[in-house]
Amino acid sequence: MSNLRVLFVTPEAYPVMKTGGLGDVSGALPSALHQAGVDARLLLPGYPAVLQQTHSEDTGIHLALFPGINALLRLGTMPDSHLPVYVLDCPGLYQREGNPYTDANGQDWPDNALRFAALSKAAALMGTEGIRDQIGFIPQIIHCNDWQTGLTPAYQRYLPGEHPHIIMSIHNMAYQGLFPADMLTTLDLPEDSLHVYGLEYYGQISFLKAGLYYADWVTTVSPTYAEEIQGPEFGYGMEGLLGSRQKQLTGLINGIDYQQWNPATDNYLWETYDADSLDKKASNTRALRQQLKLNESDQPLIGIVTRLTHQKGIDMVIAALPDIIHEGAQFAILGSGDLALEKLLAGLADRYPGQVSFTQGYHEALSHQIEAGADMFLMPSRFEPCGLNQLYSMAYGTIPIVRHTGGLADTVIPVTPTTLDTGTATGFLFDEESPQALFDCVDNALVTYRNPDLWRQLQINGMKRDFSWHRSAQSYIELYRLFTEE
Repeated sequence: MSNLRVLFVTPEAYPVMKTGGLGDVSGALPSALHQAGVDARLLLPGYPAVLQQTHSEDTGIHLALFPGINALLRLGTMPDSHLPVYVLDCPGLYQREGNPYTDANGQDWPDNALRFAALSKAAALMGTEGIRDQIGFIPQIIHCNDWQTGLTPAYQRYLPGEHPHIIMSIHNMAYQGLFPADMLTTLDLPEDSLHVYGLEYYGQISFLKAGLYYADWVTTVSPTYAEEIQGPEFGYGMEGLLGSRQKQLTGLINGIDYQQWNPATDNYLWETYDADSLDKKASNTRALRQQLKLNESDQPLIGIVTRLTHQKGIDMVIAALPDIIHEGAQFAILGSGDLALEKLLAGLADRYPGQVSFTQGYHEALSHQIEAGADMFLMPSRFEPCGLNQLYSMAYGTIPIVRHTGGLADTVIPVTPTTLDTGTATGFLFDEESPQALFDCVDNALVTYRNPDLWRQLQINGMKRDFSWHRSAQSYIELYRLFTEE
């Protein structure tokens, strides 16, 4: 395996930069590949936090990206895994505090097209003979992630010489990187690339479409989502292209980093526990209630940690929450996003003091504490490419309640007479996209919660599941081998 060399290109990676699940995946998967013997290296934009935390040093390599825009390639290490990371140091594009995609008002940076075209072009250049010889790393695979890296195979197509194979991973089809067609010259792409058989999408440039069209292989983050995106509901206008690439489209389930998400070793918890000491979980529930000013109660506590968007189905939670409270439950909610949804959740917390807690924003410690302290975890997503919180929940003995879509359907085994008999059930699923269906599913979970022996078995079933990145990494290695063993 030592001769397998992969450049993993991403706009974010935990712990140096994270805004969501992509950051978790990009931090954990390359590390798992490295542990499996792959020479995996990251390429990240030179945000201030990345430059500071990777302790990267000047390689002396300058990349001419666009007229008047050059970048210095730096080499450092990730602080937790010590994985090699190349940092694209271009202050005019990346030296900005805060979110890598939006300004302080939540608006997209106006030059995002150029910022992530630069990342894509740098990746393509690192696969060329001149640059790879200078850095002493010759990637066999360039593994791109989401629209921010989608132009990589497009740039590579127009560069001379032999090139690495490119894998394009879709983490969410809803984000497509759409920009005006008249930016083609600015992005240093030829006119013939602006074509239906290329990166053109309804008169615009689509970074994501470029990746889907030009890459050697396309992956997404669950088998069910790989099927869903070939239809009109989840394909977002690209279902035809994805259908034409069906034989080069694979759904691979994400893993979780058990060094970060393990109730037996989690430093954020008030008391650690495992499947053999589940009674200690109750200490975290009591402490979480006290911290969030929830009433002491024997009612089940339902946790939610999410972006507040239409995709996540939070509007259905808001509609069903009063009836769920009436049936006997509490809520601990952490999230940010849509201002109208934030306001409605804050209003529910005011309406049901001691029963509903809403914390606006994202807090790493609190997200761990909710996973450990909650009895149930609710994810009513309209679509969910993979999802990570349902995996965290099972690892923490917190029973997931999810909608039957994408990776949620692939990872949560529903409670049925058959799965109870076989000892495989891990959670509750509902199909219909409605507050009533959500309520009925939660109500079923509340009834089951009143059977302590059965509930304990569901907890243990989930905690015994293996969602390690080691397992996922092996699937990616098998895919890489399709190209490196030709």
